[in-house]
Amino acid sequence: MNPIKQLAFIRLTFLACNVFFTTAILAEGQQIMTLILQSPDFVHQGEIPKTFTCDGNDSSPALSWSGVPQKTKSLVLIVDDPDAPDPAKPKMTWVHWLLYNIPATATELPQALAAADLPASTQQGKNDWKRTGYGGPCPPIGRHRYFHKLYALDIELPDLHNPNKSQLENAMAGHVIGQAELIGTYQR
Repeated sequence: MNPIKQLAFIRLTFLACNVFFTTAILAEGQQIMTLILQSPDFVHQGEIPKTFTCDGNDSSPALSWSGVPQKTKSLVLIVDDPDAPDPAKPKMTWVHWLLYNIPATATELPQALAAADLPASTQQGKNDWKRTGYGGPCPPIGRHRYFHKLYALDIELPDLHNPNKSQLENAMAGHVIGQAELIGTYQR
């Protein structure tokens, strides 16, 4: 493609994106917010403290969020490790925690969260240890990444009876209206 045609294509692409973005704002009649997930216990891309791992208390870190889309009916949290078992040769994504139907009004999960203290209506799925609840980082080799993913849904999900990650993602399909991610790392 000659330089003049390439420049025209880039300009048209930019204009199309700009029109779409403006339309998205005008269609809703409100400012678009960004869903943000954070933790007071570790920073994005930072080291997860030992206390939240199998080498410590194996307790969940505190998480908080803001910018939940206005039409959110429920939230989903998935914590997983795509580096299992070895970051140099990953073979699977290991699931550490699944929560769904977190109320849209909730803004945080406290540290060392017990099942009895989950926000009202929140349900759990099975992690890859075949149990519900949080299972902290426990990498057999190397430094692993732990993705904490928060999804805003436009529905409340039905009782999925302790779903695995695949079942939960299938139920969420077509209903995600916002997403945030917080990554922590850990090496033994």
